[in-house]
Amino acid sequence: MTQYLAKKAAILIGSLFLVTTLTFFLMHSIPGDPFVQDKAIPEEILKALHKHYGLDQPLYIQYGKYLDGVLHFELGPSFKYEGRTVNEIIADGFPVSFYLGMEALIIAVFGGIVLGSIAALNHMRWQDHMTMIIAVIGISVPSFILATFLQYLLAMKLDLLPVARWGTFSQTIMPAISLAALPMAFIARLTRANMVEVMQQDYIQTAKSKGLNSFQIVVRHAIRNALMPVVTYLGPLTAAVMTGSFAIEKIFGIPGLGQWFVTSITNRDYTVIMGTTIFYSAILMLCVFIVDLLYCLIDPRIQLKQEIDGR
Repeated sequence: MTQYLAKKAAILIGSLFLVTTLTFFLMHSIPGDPFVQDKAIPEEILKALHKHYGLDQPLYIQYGKYLDGVLHFELGPSFKYEGRTVNEIIADGFPVSFYLGMEALIIAVFGGIVLGSIAALNHMRWQDHMTMIIAVIGISVPSFILATFLQYLLAMKLDLLPVARWGTFSQTIMPAISLAALPMAFIARLTRANMVEVMQQDYIQTAKSKGLNSFQIVVRHAIRNALMPVVTYLGPLTAAVMTGSFAIEKIFGIPGLGQWFVTSITNRDYTVIMGTTIFYSAILMLCVFIVDLLYCLIDPRIQLKQEIDGR
């Protein structure tokens, strides 16, 4: 177990180093100057700004300093927000995105598993067809379209929820549903497909012959094996919803990490772009690592197979 996790951790660290390096050099290869946008800046002021932020130094020195900062969890100052660092911006935006993301994740996971299980247990009946219609709609409709529709219907027409902004639980409902719709539909389809296959296995037929009802069969025997693909999907899904959806946060005026990322691109705030990209990558890789760990806990045969293949 320790050897398996150590191997996965080494891959994680190497991948994060590669992302950091690519992000740094790609940002510095973009034409233009982060301080020159709408209007010209006097040459003396521009040189002073470059010197202040260390942009007048050779690229390899900048890279070394930036890599050292990443290792010490210091992502540098913002080019556009004077007196603010990238760490402070992430600290402000991430808790908001995390709260919204966890709410959306709970809706997506539990809603998807319940819908998929209902469809599988009523295979080829009207419940199955209705659930799959809902899933297709959830996958087909983009989140920003759904968000706009919910604003129009629930806020403007029915006056049930506030249109936008952040601060109360009622203001989180529409953005959470908008974020959860697509992954919930995908999880429902995954759960249904695997549950249908699992329900045809011999040990399920044996459980039925012993007189167990459908609920007992699903909870005790079927759900564990049927959810393996769902666990795989949870890694990138968790990272995506926790770090914020750019479009959803912009539509609802939510001050999350996605909002900061969109603003930093508009402002050409290179350090914020690089910092949020690296932070997002770290969260994604950590979630994938946790998924690998969950795989070993759910099915120890996976770990054993990995160790045999590595010998």
